Amino acid sequence: MMRMRWNGLFRTVASLLGATCLLAGSVSAAPERTGGERFTTGSSDPIIDYIDERIRTVWEENEVKPSPHADDAEWLRRVYLDIVGHIPSGDELDAFLADEDPGKRSRVIESLIEHPDYVRNFTTIWTNLALGRVTPDRTSRPGMEKFFRESFARNRPWNEIVYDLMTAEGHYEENGAVNFLLGQLTGNPNRDDYAVEATARATRLLLGLQIQCTQCHNHPFNRWEQNQFWEFNSFLRQIRRLDHDKYDPESGQMVDDYSELVFRDFSGPVYFETRSGLMKVAFPIYFDREVDPGRETNRREELARLMTEDDPNNWVARAMVNRMWGHFFGYGFTRPVDDMGPHNPPSHPELLDRLTDEFVKSGYDVKQLVRWICNSEAYNLTSSFNPENEFDNPAAGEVPLFSHMYVKTLQAEQLYDSLLVATNAHQSGQSGYEEAERQRQRWLRDFLRIFGGNEEDEPTLFSGSIPQALLMMNGELVNKAINAEKGSYLYTVLADSRLRNDSARIQQLYLAALGRMPTRFELTKIQRLIRSNPDKVGAYQDLYWALLNSNEFIVNH
Repeated sequence: MMRMRWNGLFRTVASLLGATCLLAGSVSAAPERTGGERFTTGSSDPIIDYIDERIRTVWEENEVKPSPHADDAEWLRRVYLDIVGHIPSGDELDAFLADEDPGKRSRVIESLIEHPDYVRNFTTIWTNLALGRVTPDRTSRPGMEKFFRESFARNRPWNEIVYDLMTAEGHYEENGAVNFLLGQLTGNPNRDDYAVEATARATRLLLGLQIQCTQCHNHPFNRWEQNQFWEFNSFLRQIRRLDHDKYDPESGQMVDDYSELVFRDFSGPVYFETRSGLMKVAFPIYFDREVDPGRETNRREELARLMTEDDPNNWVARAMVNRMWGHFFGYGFTRPVDDMGPHNPPSHPELLDRLTDEFVKSGYDVKQLVRWICNSEAYNLTSSFNPENEFDNPAAGEVPLFSHMYVKTLQAEQLYDSLLVATNAHQSGQSGYEEAERQRQRWLRDFLRIFGGNEEDEPTLFSGSIPQALLMMNGELVNKAINAEKGSYLYTVLADSRLRNDSARIQQLYLAALGRMPTRFELTKIQRLIRSNPDKVGAYQDLYWALLNSNEFIVNH
């Protein structure tokens, strides 16, 4: 039977930090900004200087006083979550706090973008974006993951990745890039509405343009017109999916085998109906760039070339810059990040233009884009606000000024992996690697089922629902994490001879879970309660349980 944690220690910690089922929407005010020295992470790059200059100019124009720079513990937790998808371990945090090199933040950024978990993290992010969290029927998620994993591991130029996504053909596991379009292809290829979902997904994700509503009518708020949707759609009419079955001798029935994306002979226009009932035609046109609609033209290759090599507006680069800025700050230069255009002006137009140009000049180097963003002053600010920037609140509909870091709730995978890092739960009580890995996969399935959301969700998926709260409070993973069995992080802390008293152990648990030291007030109250509890191990279990169930653990701030 699970041990109910309603004693004085739990109530004290819960009242200090807030339980996950009472997810807070704001962060307390920050102390006054101090010091007149120019901020630096230790990286010297004129692009970073330009970012800082443009952001500071907007602060001055809006009479905003930015928050102080985040302390080392807060910043390290943030940059680990954003780049590698999980919090730092206690040892990593200890080493960073002890490092007195003024350029240590820049060094950490460099180490993280070369870490294997950088590849894993962005593979997960882009597979979810490309396919949704629920894999479409007859589509290979492993194939899609393999494509992104190999691309990010080699740091392939982003325009090459986009080119492959738009032109790939073949078996859905042998050429994993085909799954991007394959997952959106449904229905009869001879129907007028074929490849509609693929058109909408490709333009939103890769170009940052929401033209899907113009499928039926001209956009009421911008210059996108109905014919433009179908002009994009006509580029995708030369493909079809083939689903192959195989005989299963055990059931005596035909079952799914594999799918592939193949070339389809198509020429001429696409027909669409206006709201008034008038039938019109659309030919393959990329904005104002017409493409020969003849049978000899490979339309997808022409579209991919225009998108990635011959676009004066650099929509692919612009969309990636905006999305990556949104990934690290919680908000992009436009809201949403995939709805750019004259109807939705960016918050920092000069900065978006410059970063887009520089991203193209860098050879669409994704790692270089990460360096620029993470070394910027704005990214290094605390999430706490002050009286002179508390109105900088995009969640309330305000234009983001990036005068403090915006709080982001963790993605399902971030939360899961951070729990493992904070607790070593996958090693607790296990006798071998295979057994531990089987348990890890079972827990991950539970997390994705309850926290994953639907395929259109943005990556802020913790809604504070009852199933989510119950999984965090009484789920197998959390209970395994705090059982103090050999191999768990709690066992390590309690058995560590260097941690000679309650104060040191409490501080270590705070660092592991929250990436910070307890305040003097928190430490005093918790010490008093632990000393008064005859069950020392149970008291520490309750403390760690409360930390893992706090608002602070499930947000990136």
